[in-house]
Amino acid sequence: MTLGFGVVGTGAIGREHIDRITNKLSGGKIVAVTDVNQESAKQTVEHYKLDAVIYPDDKTLIADENVDVVLVTSWGPAHEATVVAAVEAGKYVFCEKPLATTAEGCIRIVEAEMKQGKKLVQVGFMRRYDSGYVQLKEAIDKGEIGQPLMIRAVHRNPEVGENYTTDMAVVDTLIHEIDALHWLVNDDYKSVQVVFPRKTKYSHDKLQDPQLFTIETNGGIVMNVEVFVNCKYGYDIQCEVIGEDGVAYLPEFPSVVTRKQGKLSSGILMDWKYRFMDAYDVEIQDFIDSIVKKGEPQGPNSWDGYIAAVTSDACVKAQNTGQKEAIKLLERPAFYSENSVMETV
Repeated sequence: MTLGFGVVGTGAIGREHIDRITNKLSGGKIVAVTDVNQESAKQTVEHYKLDAVIYPDDKTLIADENVDVVLVTSWGPAHEATVVAAVEAGKYVFCEKPLATTAEGCIRIVEAEMKQGKKLVQVGFMRRYDSGYVQLKEAIDKGEIGQPLMIRAVHRNPEVGENYTTDMAVVDTLIHEIDALHWLVNDDYKSVQVVFPRKTKYSHDKLQDPQLFTIETNGGIVMNVEVFVNCKYGYDIQCEVIGEDGVAYLPEFPSVVTRKQGKLSSGILMDWKYRFMDAYDVEIQDFIDSIVKKGEPQGPNSWDGYIAAVTSDACVKAQNTGQKEAIKLLERPAFYSENSVMETV
């Protein structure tokens, strides 16, 4: 069985997914594309030599009977309407984050999906498919370090552009830790507080950098997460889980170690894409395989998208108030109780 993909949004990430589905993975085919910039859609079809229909908008693409899956890689604020329309049409959806830009929007998607009576949506939180995070998850689930007590995590980028603002440290950067850490310990968040250390000279007027987030879960786990997007030395992702019986670390990204000129050294990545490139491949392949074999995706679902949205809103509020802010989630519907936390792959 080959799934027909309709792609909504042919920007950078859209083209990358088109490339992997067309040239790297199995079980999927691009049959339709659309973009608000129709020229971009045409260039994409030509560049990848696709046998695909170019549609003027997402609604006409969703209506195509050859489209089994709607791949949403458009501008974030447009995600909600496309996902809801696709779900109401009974189509599977792979949506890059955010699922929606508001918690209310996520709930509308949840309600539409529940009305269909089956899970149709997967959100693109690719860290769950990274081999390092999978190993860390397995160590926690097997009880190798006992019950988790604390987590220390780091998300560093060498630099960001002038358009990157303080709130983007949450909605564009921390959002990955929000999902990944929740998945690692399977414990809902309770509160968050933000502290701004001394500002780096490499920042600008609209960005407070670095930032420290303290997130507490309902079970009492305290997570300290550093976001530093002008660290200069490279792209660096770290995670340390401290348990009652031991400590587990996210494996370092593999790099050649050299001994030269009196130094022992290894390289550090400068681009986030290379750090998680393999995870993107595994993520989309698992999405395809799950639908073919099980009839529904098994990765991060609409409720996970809702959790990320509520937590993100609370983090932004905490940036502005400097106070500890509550993270208030609705009760998880029974519909999302099974496979609410993705199996390790």
